[in-house]
Amino acid sequence: MDFKLSEEQELIQKAAREFAVRRLQPIADKIDRENLIPDEVLKELGELGMFGIPFLDEHSSGSAGYLTYILALEQLCRTSLGVGMIISVNTVGLAVISIFGTGEQKRRHLRECAEGKKIFSFAFTEPGTGSDPKQLTTTAAREGDEYILNGTKRFISNSGYSGPMVLIARESGTGNVTAFLVDKFCDGYSLSKPWEKIGAHGGPLYDVYLNNVRIPAANVVGRSGDGMLVLKTAMIYGKIGLAGMFLGTSRSAYEEAVSYAREKTHRGEPIASKFQHVQIAIAEMAMKYNAARWYACHLGWAADNRQDPTELAKEAALTKVFVAETAIDIVRTAMGIHGSYGVMRDYKVSQLWNDAIIGPQVEGTAPLLKVLAANIIINSRSPV
Repeated sequence: MDFKLSEEQELIQKAAREFAVRRLQPIADKIDRENLIPDEVLKELGELGMFGIPFLDEHSSGSAGYLTYILALEQLCRTSLGVGMIISVNTVGLAVISIFGTGEQKRRHLRECAEGKKIFSFAFTEPGTGSDPKQLTTTAAREGDEYILNGTKRFISNSGYSGPMVLIARESGTGNVTAFLVDKFCDGYSLSKPWEKIGAHGGPLYDVYLNNVRIPAANVVGRSGDGMLVLKTAMIYGKIGLAGMFLGTSRSAYEEAVSYAREKTHRGEPIASKFQHVQIAIAEMAMKYNAARWYACHLGWAADNRQDPTELAKEAALTKVFVAETAIDIVRTAMGIHGSYGVMRDYKVSQLWNDAIIGPQVEGTAPLLKVLAANIIINSRSPV
């Protein structure tokens, strides 16, 4: 198996890393405090091509595929997980419209969102239902050539940025679960205050309130009743983004621990060379990071090459769980190397802990995703 990256992949990976060091690192503390990525930074990311990496058609500016997307997210999220959140959710919207969208929907939204001029959201979760589709309460009532949307969506990323939102609602007349395109900040669209989540700062989450929001019937994504298929597709591509994001968190913690161990001295000698337990911890982090990296890269390759959506769903579920849980293990070990300093806000590893602990809770909890993958494996003729 050839593990060598292409020249294009290396160039995009390098561009993402250089941007993270040059542009994100100097303002990382400010992003963490204020939970906001400056607009000019998002504009520069768009100009750099980071919003549309997996796409290539007449509507989009990217071309490099999902493996390259993961490589770029890893580099950006070594510095800011919030940046990764914004790009990842935008990519979910791009993926959904590229698969299910009409020609007009693609013309309207793919290029501008791939270039970061507008930013996609995806809205399914609700206050009373969590992620259970059977209890969906947001309604879409057909009235002539329009639908009228009412309801509340919870924990919606990118909902504070202008652009399109893919929203899942239940049709009042038929009971069908259907996906719709909504232009954010249209009449009847409003937001809560941002939720104060413990990590991934820079990517704020809001509740979205829909009060008699009118949209054209042409804004249906796919067909009436395709909402669950759209949701399942979105969850696959969301997990690909999360794999890249939490791989970046793992790598950052690993680097912070090695740097600290080299610089921290005990009676004049660096703890990295003096204490075997520190050396063992560093080796364990290296093993876990590399395992997570190859797992994540395999998922990117699978998204670029595999046609079976069920197999890709399995791969995405298992990879997301493994990378997210591994990130927690690596950050925990890094904090141990830091000792008491590891729980001080002055040290980056404390922020990384707040980032990492989010991983197993989003886009499906770890137990749920393990059951999902197990059911696919059990029912497959070739489970490997």
